[in-house]
Amino acid sequence: MGELTESSTPQTAPSRPLPFREDCWSEEATSTLVDAWGRRYLELNRGNLRQKDWQEVADAVNSRHGHNKKAHRTDVQCKNRIDTLKKKYKVEKSRVSESNGTLTSSWPFYALLDVLIGSTVMAKKPPASPPLAVPLTYRKPSSTMAQPVVLPLKRPAPAVDDSYFRRNYSAVAAAAAAEEESEDDDESEDLKSSEESGEQRDGKAGGVRRLARAIERFGEIYERVEGEKKRQMIELEKQRMQFAKDLEVQRLQLFMDTRLQLEKIKQAKKLGSNDIYS
Repeated sequence: MGELTESSTPQTAPSRPLPFREDCWSEEATSTLVDAWGRRYLELNRGNLRQKDWQEVADAVNSRHGHNKKAHRTDVQCKNRIDTLKKKYKVEKSRVSESNGTLTSSWPFYALLDVLIGSTVMAKKPPASPPLAVPLTYRKPSSTMAQPVVLPLKRPAPAVDDSYFRRNYSAVAAAAAAEEESEDDDESEDLKSSEESGEQRDGKAGGVRRLARAIERFGEIYERVEGEKKRQMIELEKQRMQFAKDLEVQRLQLFMDTRLQLEKIKQAKKLGSNDIYS
């Protein structure tokens, strides 16, 4: 009796359905994400978003597209999606730039991201602020100024001719006596004139001190005026820069809103045409 052998065939494992990716983004959800992130990005003056900012962006996306658990997005998923879009934009930007304008990107988010992050590379520097007035340095004059000392001039004695002296000895003696009397009178006059010159010096010194105080006060007033002028110019420059910043943010938000509406209209037309042919 022969043995019966059973032909064994290998059993194949049943095919598993492909797992659903939790981070799959639809085009509508991505559009809402870019809109919410772009507004917050401009409000922060193109700065990095913090965790609470990303949470607000995720809340905005979930309020419109998070109707079920699978479509619910976290702040980390939103940040990762934006990073992916930035990388995609850089690739598209490089391709368009290398074509020298002959190619245009058909990616629906290229124009919007070009407004948000493309202009930062080519942003012009703000015009240099006008030079501020530099106050002139003021040197305080010395209160003590050297006054010229007035010395009494000594009257020279008249020259006496020897021949005349020999001829008129008596006349010379009389002249010598008269000279002594004249010198006594001169000494009294010199004493009186020195007292008058001392009073004049005191008066001149007082005038110089008053002039020095007036110049010093004028310098203080000038420094205060220049300081106030400098402060006003700095304040005006700050206001001008803030106004330019606010104007740029409003312009970008208006452009972004317009582009977003155009993209929505295109998507609506595309969906309508697909419904007709289906």
